[in-house]
Amino acid sequence: MNRFFSDIREVWKYRSLLWMLVVRDLKTRYRSSLLGVAWSFLQPLGMMIVMTFAFSVINRAPPTIEHYSVFILSGLLAWNFFSAAVTGATGSVVANAALVKKVYFPRSILPVSVVISSLINFLLALPVWAVVTIFSGHPIHATLLLLPFVIAIQVTFSIGVSFLLSTLNVFYRDTQFILELGMLALFFLTPIWYDIDSAPQREAGLWVRRLNPMASLVNIYQDLMYWGRPTELDFVLRTIVTAVAVLFVGYLVFRRFSPRFGEEV
Repeated sequence: MNRFFSDIREVWKYRSLLWMLVVRDLKTRYRSSLLGVAWSFLQPLGMMIVMTFAFSVINRAPPTIEHYSVFILSGLLAWNFFSAAVTGATGSVVANAALVKKVYFPRSILPVSVVISSLINFLLALPVWAVVTIFSGHPIHATLLLLPFVIAIQVTFSIGVSFLLSTLNVFYRDTQFILELGMLALFFLTPIWYDIDSAPQREAGLWVRRLNPMASLVNIYQDLMYWGRPTELDFVLRTIVTAVAVLFVGYLVFRRFSPRFGEEV
């Protein structure tokens, strides 16, 4: 535990490098783009339109879900945050091979910087959700005040997953390709376009929520942003425990193998 807090202090010592990497990641993401940072909210908005059409026009949306676009966007923003963070962080150590070989700094800064830049994109996209909600006539609930809490849980979970996968990718470059397939499968197992509590196979839905941490997080976002209700405390506590456990396992794996990164990349 002392080593963990010591590593946090070291990352804070190198906070200027961390911020430089965050800014670089944001610039790289939108380099040579005409619309630049506008894509942070245009992309989820476009996906929302496509999914709303697909699941409410082609395949009828469940009648219990009014203002379907708001419901989809509530889960989609959380999913895009996780997907961009984990996908980018997985290749972060290999992508910075020259830096890893030549300069000493806490290697954990690399995946963490990608998670932070994805968090910034998520925050930039939140006003779009508010605009869509207001124009659709759906109420904005006071439960939004709890949003920073669930964001902190997701950041914790995303960093833990990023530690694990970025370490694995250093030694096995197939990780990035397997991840693409895994993220696609996870997307369809996450209740973004349907209410997991009213799914036809409700028991199956409960198991998806228990075994898929992103299903749990998306469900909490939808509770706060769409339904306007706090999620059950025991469910939130299980999600927190999962996120913290993934962070510590990821941290231990990353710390164990990071001294070998220089010779492997």
